[in-house]
Amino acid sequence: MYTDLITREGLDKLNKELNYLWRDYRPEITKKVAWAASLGDRSDNADYKENKRLLRQIDSRIRFLRKRIEAVKVIDYSPQQAGKVFFGAWVEIENDDGETKAFRIVGPDEIYGRNDYISIDSPMARAMLKKEVDDEFQVKTPVGVKEWFINKIEYK
Repeated sequence: MYTDLITREGLDKLNKELNYLWRDYRPEITKKVAWAASLGDRSDNADYKENKRLLRQIDSRIRFLRKRIEAVKVIDYSPQQAGKVFFGAWVEIENDDGETKAFRIVGPDEIYGRNDYISIDSPMARAMLKKEVDDEFQVKTPVGVKEWFINKIEYK
């Protein structure tokens, strides 16, 4: 649905990874492959085999990142979003049991390695889009429908 959306920070992170792989890591591994190849018989050369495998993984990730960076659409904050939940918002929610959660709504490329980010495609994010502070919303979960209230919305 929203799989091609990304925040400016998310795009910067993808570009940073691409630059590191292309300019730093790949040349380093290429030198190791060349060194291992210069030792002679490649069939018994573990260094050669391992570094060639690593080089293929790096090249695959570089191809993926280049295609992904071309495909994504950066969504920047707009003053019209103020007071409502939209892409890029930091949201704090609470349920009737007093349990609170806080997270940022981002694109699916940005959630990995972050406990404080959720994908715009998640049921939680979709349920709270366009809501305002003190609004309530429901989310279908495997254990039933849960009701939440929006405590705070920020765009940093």
